[in-house]
Amino acid sequence: MQKLLQSLLWLSLLTLLGVIVLFQLNFETEAKVLTCIFFVFLLAGINASGFLKGFSYTIWVIAAATLSMMFPAFITNIGGFNTENLIVPLIQLIMFGMGTTMGIKDFAGVLKMPKGVIIGVVLHFTFMALIALLLTSTINFTPEIAAGIVLIGSVPCGVSSNILNFLSKGNLALSITITSIATLVSPFVTPFLMQQLAGQFIPIDLPGMILSISKMIFAPLIAGIIFNKLFGNRIAWLNTTMPLVAMAANVFIIAVIVAAGRDSLLTIGLLLFLAAIIHNALGFASGYWASRLLKMNKRDSRTIAIEVGLANGGMAAGIAFELGRAATMGLYPAIFGTWMDISGSFLANWWRKEPVDDEKLVESGEWKVESASE
Repeated sequence: MQKLLQSLLWLSLLTLLGVIVLFQLNFETEAKVLTCIFFVFLLAGINASGFLKGFSYTIWVIAAATLSMMFPAFITNIGGFNTENLIVPLIQLIMFGMGTTMGIKDFAGVLKMPKGVIIGVVLHFTFMALIALLLTSTINFTPEIAAGIVLIGSVPCGVSSNILNFLSKGNLALSITITSIATLVSPFVTPFLMQQLAGQFIPIDLPGMILSISKMIFAPLIAGIIFNKLFGNRIAWLNTTMPLVAMAANVFIIAVIVAAGRDSLLTIGLLLFLAAIIHNALGFASGYWASRLLKMNKRDSRTIAIEVGLANGGMAAGIAFELGRAATMGLYPAIFGTWMDISGSFLANWWRKEPVDDEKLVESGEWKVESASE
């Protein structure tokens, strides 16, 4: 089996070369078909390498975005059904799944590590929003695209941050608690930030957005927590299944948004991609160094850096859809969501191989952090 997987990995490289040659020769249809084959070989072949296997989710995201650009009609419309209508239900499913993995003990983490949680939540909403405002004031985007950039800076961190903190051997308990608290306060914080920062680009209905986000995020999250409390011990398999469902749903949401905004991406895609790189990198850097300045240890500063630099792109896409602007305002969330998974995967794998000297049991003020190895 190992030799077969290695062979598929080599075949993916050969097919990629074939894709490049076919595009150069203007055999566009053949190149697109071969691109599909390339991703099939690659997604199977990466299982031959322990290192590459850690990037499987990232490759799924890249594949979804790439194929959506090539075959938008097959993504946006399936049997006469507009797939954009699935965005909000899928986000609700993701939030419900997130709730099923949570319990009262997760929120007790706030009492055990209040400093880290407060720093993580505050830094995420402040730094990401301010960086978004800087980008929109520096680069001349259209109003709806600019609003989409502010939207990414206003939403909470998503479940991807928990996955990447697990891969990087960060403080997973701290990561989950920050994500949970940020998500719970988002029905109020996100609309407020949008009104204050994005109101200059598009009209913001503050009460309407609070209600929309509560319906999309808060209600299914609470329902999931209650479900976990009532049935969690009887359906343990759900805890392993729901993260996979969440990742699959997120990949599909990215595919739909990219396909819907394909024409706009062909004209401003590179500029949006550059903005996403800057936004994400400054989020990571500011989150880490601000945490260090606030006397957080290195391991937890890494954890907070990932929480700050990542955003819930699915939630942002859902808000854009609810506002009737999925193909414009939703473009940046799709690009940012794709890029953050790529950069975050590399950062997580790098930090995983670069252990810090304070991963032992440490006391930092009022809370303790346990090493992942203990």
